[in-house]
Amino acid sequence: MTEARTLDPTERFQDFMKADRYRKRLADIALSGVNSLTVDFEDLMVFDPDLADNIIRRPDEFLKYAEDAALAQLKIEDSIYGEGVKKVYVRFRKLPAVIPLRSVGAEQIGGLIMVDGILVRAMSAQPLLTRASFRCGRCGQTVTIDQKGPLMTFPTACDNPACRRSGPFNLVEEESEFINSQRIRVQEKPEDLPPGQLPRWIDVKLVEDLVDIARPGDRVTITGIARTRREYLPRRGASTTFELFLEANSVDVAGKEPEIVQILPEDERAIRELARDPRVHDKIIRSIAPSIYGYDHIKEAIMYLLFSGVPKSLPDGVSIRGDVNALLIGDPGTAKSQLLQYVAKIAPRGLYTSGRGSTAAGLTAAVLRERDGGMSLEAGALVLADRGICAIDEIDKMRQEDRVAIHEAMEQQTVSVAKGGIVATLNARTSILAAANPALGRYDPYRTIAENINLPVTILSRFDLIFVIRDEPVKEIDQSMAEHILTLHRTGAAKVEAPIQPQLLRKYIGYAKQFKPVLTDEAAMRLQDFYLQMRTTESRESPIAITARQLESLVRLAEARARVAMRKEIAVEDAQAAILLVQRSMQQVGIDVTTGKMDIDIIMTGKPKSLRDKLQLILSVIVEAERAGEMIRDEELYERVGRDYDVDRGEAERLLNQLVRDGMVYSPKPGYLKKA
Repeated sequence: MTEARTLDPTERFQDFMKADRYRKRLADIALSGVNSLTVDFEDLMVFDPDLADNIIRRPDEFLKYAEDAALAQLKIEDSIYGEGVKKVYVRFRKLPAVIPLRSVGAEQIGGLIMVDGILVRAMSAQPLLTRASFRCGRCGQTVTIDQKGPLMTFPTACDNPACRRSGPFNLVEEESEFINSQRIRVQEKPEDLPPGQLPRWIDVKLVEDLVDIARPGDRVTITGIARTRREYLPRRGASTTFELFLEANSVDVAGKEPEIVQILPEDERAIRELARDPRVHDKIIRSIAPSIYGYDHIKEAIMYLLFSGVPKSLPDGVSIRGDVNALLIGDPGTAKSQLLQYVAKIAPRGLYTSGRGSTAAGLTAAVLRERDGGMSLEAGALVLADRGICAIDEIDKMRQEDRVAIHEAMEQQTVSVAKGGIVATLNARTSILAAANPALGRYDPYRTIAENINLPVTILSRFDLIFVIRDEPVKEIDQSMAEHILTLHRTGAAKVEAPIQPQLLRKYIGYAKQFKPVLTDEAAMRLQDFYLQMRTTESRESPIAITARQLESLVRLAEARARVAMRKEIAVEDAQAAILLVQRSMQQVGIDVTTGKMDIDIIMTGKPKSLRDKLQLILSVIVEAERAGEMIRDEELYERVGRDYDVDRGEAERLLNQLVRDGMVYSPKPGYLKKA
């Protein structure tokens, strides 16, 4: 080792790169036409710990040695390509320790560090001047200066001995050297955020092949040199406080799958043993929010939401989502918010937000103007929760223009932005668990779901499961709930302990996500029989109880249930459990309160078939009068529908008001009606 230490650092780096592994990587550089070599830091630590230590403590100096060595070795591996390359970037990855973003401070300045987080903002790529060529405006002499820092450095005097003037100097762009550069912002991951704290972030400067390697919403691990940028106060000069940023050396885009949760061998043994338990579904349901009493069917739905179905990409480019969306509509004080917050914490990747304080840009993506005039793209909650769960509380309190923004994310699972010259499509492959309060304070069972909640049917129809939580006085249930709540306050713990601890459950979910169960013939036949049975109507005039959208929901739920037990195939019992849950959801929100029949149009269009038929009667009377060449008076309308169709005046007035609100009928003059 003594002899090794006496060698020039460049020679020592070159010895390291003579290993077969890195000789092959250098040969691949020549084949692919790039100019960067990726080095695993642990390999360098094994080869020469002193060299590795110097890279971390003095990166500016020793990265130059590594780049010179890489270029020299490249010329040996491929002399023709090596001669044409001016520089080889050496990208170090997998440093020994990840420094939390909120711990990056003055002590890291000038050192090589590794941080991880979510890319929340990215500016468009811009050319960065690295070597400027200036022409003297008096004699025409060319002067070349290397550029460092944010401001351009001009020559102090002309190099021509006969001139020696101090300018003016003009930049000669065609003789200058530029590289691609980009500025991004990395923020703490939601699961790493301490309770009640604002997320910390750091700006990162990318150059050359690192530009556009990641998009907003991606989880990244960045190795870079901690730098400072001086802040200037308007009209007061330079400030004594500096802004920290990272000059990136390498960027790794973390896997999107939630199995990034660290699972130790003993964890894997416990997970495998738990998966073999025939009562694993019941155990997981009882482990979800054990401090909240009851709601077994809702907790079962949350279990499917946590594990989700299997996404599919078809040969023609069509994608079928695997994520499950669920909506809870409940009276005040029914623990909806606590359920949502618990799910956001237990999910390997989860975000909680409230509709009252969320905007369209905050949920999807925003285009922002930077201080230097450029535009940047910033990811919102649905993009940051990609491959996870986004819990949206009080979704009914969002403004109408903001709610429209989540339509695309719920079905296509993307977020499209076209603003300020930036046109982009970001991934939002997230399950949405939403909660809402009834519009009239309490849920009215004699009104349809569309009348009970302030949400458009375009959003309602995109939820796989909708459950109503009603606060009804039932003596036995009230007594059990009172005992449960009082036990919580007296002992600080739930009466019944959760079978699976939250830490293990979180790892179990992440581990199970790698299973992709397929539909067996028996399970497919069971789902098909149920679908056809529900589609079979007594006559053409009967309401339709189910559509193809609900059939896809059934498949997703069955896949999620099979994934819970870590099965490779979907069993008939999985299909049956999914059917029972969907039936329970539809019995709560898909029943026509007038006829008592199940009618999916209540969710899909907001109007049951019985209401549509009556609206059509009113409309047909108005159209019939118009064909006779006259406008019908409202009094005559009420009289005619009462006589011919047995519709009383009060109901006829409500139906007419509905048609007016929908823009189907208008009043050209007081007391007269006409079809729009």
